[in-house]
Order: sequence, then C-alpha cells, then structure tokens
Amino acid sequence: MEKDWVIAKSFGKAYIADIAVEVLADNGIRAVVMNKKDSSYQTFGDIEVYVEATDLIKAKYILKELD
Repeated sequence: MEKDWVIAKSFGKAYIADIAVEVLADNGIRAVVMNKKDSSYQTFGDIEVYVEATDLIKAKYILKELD
C-alpha cells in the first residue's frame, strides 16, 4: 500500500468493512480493506478500511452515517 493512505475506520466483521468500501466507492472515494484478524483466534484484531489522506474527512463523514 502506498504511504499516503490512512485508516478511515476499523470494523469487527469483514462483511461490514466490505459494505463500507462499496459505500465509499459509490461516493467517489477509493478504499481498501486490510484484514488484521488473527487467523487462529478470530476474536483478536480488526478489519481496517484505508483511504487516501486527502479523502479522510469525507470518508469519516460518510462512514459515520453508515453506523
């Protein structure tokens, strides 16, 4: 991943992170998911959605509405 990408939000479930990426894409924001869940113990770790730093404020606003 390029260095100008930042975490917009973390989720506990992968399908919610995938929905977030689709919602961001519908609003013209490129986003990627990084799964940091432990492979042995699925209760540890998060699934993070990353966006470009220039889109962070808009992405946080959109994702806030998703909650």
